[in-house]
Amino acid sequence: MSWRREAHVDRGGPDGGDGGHGGDVWLTTSTNQSSLLGFRDHPHRRATDGVHGSGGKRHGARGKDIEVPVPVGTVVRDNEGTVVCDLAQEGMRFMIAEGGQGGRGNSRFLSNSRRAPAFAEQGEKGQERWLDMELKLMADVALVGFPNAGKSTLISTVSAAKPKIADYPFTTLEPHLGVVRIGGSRDSTEFVMADIPGLVEGAAEGKGLGHQFLRHIERARVLVVLLDLDPNAVHEPADQLRILLGELEDYQPDLAVRPRIVVGSKADLADDSGVCDLVLSSMNGKGIRPLVEKLAVMVVEARATAEVVAAAEVVTHRPVPEGVDVQKVSPGVWLVVGRAAERAVAFSDLNDPGAQSEAVKRLRRMGVDRALSRAGVREGDEVTVGNLTFTWEQ
Repeated sequence: MSWRREAHVDRGGPDGGDGGHGGDVWLTTSTNQSSLLGFRDHPHRRATDGVHGSGGKRHGARGKDIEVPVPVGTVVRDNEGTVVCDLAQEGMRFMIAEGGQGGRGNSRFLSNSRRAPAFAEQGEKGQERWLDMELKLMADVALVGFPNAGKSTLISTVSAAKPKIADYPFTTLEPHLGVVRIGGSRDSTEFVMADIPGLVEGAAEGKGLGHQFLRHIERARVLVVLLDLDPNAVHEPADQLRILLGELEDYQPDLAVRPRIVVGSKADLADDSGVCDLVLSSMNGKGIRPLVEKLAVMVVEARATAEVVAAAEVVTHRPVPEGVDVQKVSPGVWLVVGRAAERAVAFSDLNDPGAQSEAVKRLRRMGVDRALSRAGVREGDEVTVGNLTFTWEQ
C-alpha cells in the first residue's frame, strides 16, 4: 500500500504496485538422469518467492520457476496413492506445485466511490506437497522366468551387463539393464534388455516380492519368457509357461497379449521343442544369435506401432475447477473452503470498511452467499472464510 507524495501534487492518490507471482515447481524428464537417488538425501525442491510491489505503481518481479529433472519412466503419486503424473517419455514436463499469485496494490482498488483505498491484497501462499516417486524401467525387452532359469547368464552373454550369477533362487534381487547391439555400424539395431528377478507362483498377489518385480515388466515392449529345460527343474517347461503367463495376466491383462517369444534355456542339458519357439544354451552359445536377431525385428516393429499409437492420441487439457465448498463444523458454525474464496478475503487490513466491502462483493459475486443458504446457514450463525470470521445476516 503506497501513496503518491510529490511536491506540487495535491492528493496524489494511491500508487501501490502489485506483488509478483511465486515461482512454480516443474518435473521434467531427462535421459541424463538414471535414478531417483538424489531425492533420498535432498528431498526438498523450492521455487523462489515473488518480489513485493512498491510505490510508483512498480510491480514486483515474478519468482523464478525451478525445473527438477527426473528419469524417463518416473511415476508420481500423492499421499493417497493417486497417480499425479506418469512421465513415460523424454521431454515431458509437468507442473507439480504452483506458486501463489501476487497480491494487488492499493492502486488497483481505486474507483469513483473509493478515492483513497487504504488496503492492499495479500499475496497467496504457494502449494506445498509431499509426493512419492517411483521409477519404472524403460526396457525394450524383459526377461521373464522362474528363479535360476538362466536370465542373468543370458543378459551377461548378449550385453555388457554384469549381474550376479549363482546357483540358488533369487540371486537377482533387483533388475539389471543391458544394451544389446546387432548389425553393422550403418544398419545396427540397439535395444535395452532387462533381467527381471525370478517370478514364483502367486507373484501377482505379491508372493515372493512379486509386485516389486512385476512392475518393471509393465513398460517392456517385448517379453522373453525363459523356460528352464533342466530335467531337475521344479516344474516341467509346459507348466512353467502356464504359470508365468497366468501370473502376467493376473497382474496386468494386457501383458498376456504383449509381443513375446518363448525360449528354452540350458539346451545343453535337454532339448525341448514342444512349447518353445527357440532353445539356447548360454554355455556353448547355441541359439544366442538367432534369438538376438529375432528380438531386434520384434523391437523395431513394436517401436513403430508405439509411434503410430502416440501420434493418434489426442490429449485434452481442461482447467481444474477451483470451486467453493461449504462445510458445517458444528451447530451454528460454518467454514467456507476453496482457493478462490480464501483469496477473496486476503486483504492487508480487514478492519478497513473499504476492504470489508470489497470482500463481501467478491464473495457474493462467486456465489458464496447462495452456497451458504443452500447448506442451511441461519441468521446469527458464525461463518469463517480464510482469515475472516463474521456473523451471518439475511
